[in-house]
Amino acid sequence: MYYEDIEYQHPDYENNVDRWEFYLRSYMGGQDYRDGSYLTSYLNEDKNAYSRRLALTPLDNHCRNVVHVYSSFLWRVPPTRNYQQMEGSADLNAFLKDANLDGQSFNSFMREAQIWSSVYGHVWIMLDKPQSTAGTRAEELAQEIRPYVTLITPENVYDWKYERMPSGRHELTYMKVRESVNRIDGTTTETYFRIWTRETIQLVRYHGDEANVVETIDNPIGKVPAVHLPSNRSVVRGIGISDISDVAYMQQAIYQELSEIEQLIRISNHPTLVKTYDTDASAGAGAVINISDDMDGALKPYQMQPSGANLDAIRASITDKIDAINRMSHMGAVRGTEAITQSGVAMQTEFQMLNAKLSEKADILELAEEQLWQLWCTWQGHDLHEVEISYPDSFDIRDYESELNFLQKTRASGVKSVTLLREIDKQIADLVLDDQVLAQAHEEIETATTAVGDFAKETQIYKYHIDSGMVTPNEVREKIGLDEVAGGDVLVEPVQTVTDGG
Repeated sequence: MYYEDIEYQHPDYENNVDRWEFYLRSYMGGQDYRDGSYLTSYLNEDKNAYSRRLALTPLDNHCRNVVHVYSSFLWRVPPTRNYQQMEGSADLNAFLKDANLDGQSFNSFMREAQIWSSVYGHVWIMLDKPQSTAGTRAEELAQEIRPYVTLITPENVYDWKYERMPSGRHELTYMKVRESVNRIDGTTTETYFRIWTRETIQLVRYHGDEANVVETIDNPIGKVPAVHLPSNRSVVRGIGISDISDVAYMQQAIYQELSEIEQLIRISNHPTLVKTYDTDASAGAGAVINISDDMDGALKPYQMQPSGANLDAIRASITDKIDAINRMSHMGAVRGTEAITQSGVAMQTEFQMLNAKLSEKADILELAEEQLWQLWCTWQGHDLHEVEISYPDSFDIRDYESELNFLQKTRASGVKSVTLLREIDKQIADLVLDDQVLAQAHEEIETATTAVGDFAKETQIYKYHIDSGMVTPNEVREKIGLDEVAGGDVLVEPVQTVTDGG
């Protein structure tokens, strides 16, 4: 590898690094991230006053809430995996239990990767395996030599390159990752980069402006073992779109207005005293103002107290921005804390939009995990098609109270249909019971179903037809919604009345 390759930096990295930092600050919030990028300084506001206003302004973190709501729905039902021939193997169980060699399970790691991809727009997952001199798989396990995953955030991936293979598929063939930054003194740092290609793996150390190749080894699997996990796909390969790309800017505007509210309340409760320089005065209840005897009578101290009438207008503006965040993230019915006045059709449409977004994110996670398991099988020498992954395809986001009220009203409507009532009872059971007892409840509903309503006239007609041998008992039972009985398929012999003519 040439030195020019080490110095090369992907142009999309430089174009997006400021945006990634902004998304990170928006998600993290907190005092450590308030360096002035959120608030606009007032005219003639000094540095101390500005810092004090930053410290006093609260942050209503909608970015974090949106990201974690998505995550809670996506991981409410964990994915299912079929390992086939590898099921129960020692190396697989060790990887699933401790995927990153830091005690984190594989499901937990994938959920964390999904959260950070939502923040940044994408992350990279590196599946590496330590070098070993072991000759057998048992010796590797004894030395704890096995594949492990590492989460790499985009600001640490300085360069990457995809190439189209003869089959038409794009493959990652080059990747430059910053592994660590060590501070030597107040002005000098030592940075280590790992550079992956299909042929070699290089470790490069930058000491100030000087770059040295520390080591170069052969790539044992012939490919770059990294998987790109986007939150939402973009037109640039290797770059994703953050879930908070719009929410972060709206949160910034809310933060500005929360600062205005804090200032308005404080100034309204503490009016400003206007006086001459020589006037002796202090603020507070019962304060005494001493003015000189020779002062011009027109120059009297007075107070300036701003009106707090704008407070409701600012609060209404914040409410509108929160509603906009809910629309952008399709969470109006999920994040709402007040009574929802939407129509049933509007709520159902919003649920469907959120369900579609979650299904798309689940498909992206499933694809990324398939690529990870292919790399894992390559490292371990397994068949690449042994692992099958399935993430949920649908996320049932339902308003249970509204559905239950609808079903109860339908059941009380008086429709004389045993089939309708039986199916309504099943749907009610679906709402209130879990899967463990749901099948038993359905069976009990089927068994206990009886004809309902006033069938007095129909019963007499059915009895006449049965007694006349025109229909079988089971035909009548099917008509009124009852199950068949043994022997009910035989016609009844008509009863003949014999009269005594003597």
